[in-house]
Amino acid sequence: MNKLSLDKQTAVVSALVEGSSIRSVERMTGIHRDTIMRLMVRVGHACEEIMDREMWNLSCRHIQLDEIWCYVGKKQRHVRESDDPSTVGDFWTWVALDAETKLVPVYRVGKRDSATARSLINDLDSRLLNRIQLSADKLPLYVEAVEQRFGADVDFAQIVKTYEAEPIGPGRYSPPKVVSVEKTRISGNPDLAKTSTSFVERQNLTMRMNMRRFTRLTNAFSKKVENLQAAVALHFAHYNFVRIHKALKVTPAMEAGVTDRLWSLQEILEMAN
Repeated sequence: MNKLSLDKQTAVVSALVEGSSIRSVERMTGIHRDTIMRLMVRVGHACEEIMDREMWNLSCRHIQLDEIWCYVGKKQRHVRESDDPSTVGDFWTWVALDAETKLVPVYRVGKRDSATARSLINDLDSRLLNRIQLSADKLPLYVEAVEQRFGADVDFAQIVKTYEAEPIGPGRYSPPKVVSVEKTRISGNPDLAKTSTSFVERQNLTMRMNMRRFTRLTNAFSKKVENLQAAVALHFAHYNFVRIHKALKVTPAMEAGVTDRLWSLQEILEMAN
């Protein structure tokens, strides 16, 4: 197999980060889907290294936490006792986002369990320079992980949004309306006026739009955990360093002082080659 030129690699990865599926990229470029998948996995591994190398000594102040669901191989209700639960079924991408710069300093792909929650929180803490305010939903796993890692050295609050019952008519697929919001202090002295998960929830929407395997109500899904991890790593490297945030007019990495320039997708591909 001949190696794809850098221009062809850029065309493929550009389509992937804009939400095209593997098969649609195959149709557009004429490049076999297996080649596209191998390229995505290779670039994804490079993106993991980029994120790990660049996200240090951060001065983030307001971090929002949330998780977004997808599945690998089959949905959880179809998982059998003979299946390896670490390779199929429900998976969650845990995201930490800085509300001020929109930077995503850390994330985790895994199950919705205490081990993944602790891994996310421990990694986040190791990359920070200062005390932060944390906002999360009511998931108890966050309380356990934050208490274990930060102790009292954090301002932490949880927010619970109550939504109206799902409509059964023509509007059943529209976003439900929020009918109430409850904020609870967990530790420290958080500013409840700034306790929110709105920005990280908006990032979840960006993930659903820009990664085909996260799109709801379709047959798009990851067949392997490695493929999911690679797609998520590519998404966040592109989001942090390459894609200009419309509200900020710069990339999140530039706004956060992680870098002083706009990166190109070709630059990331060159690091992967």
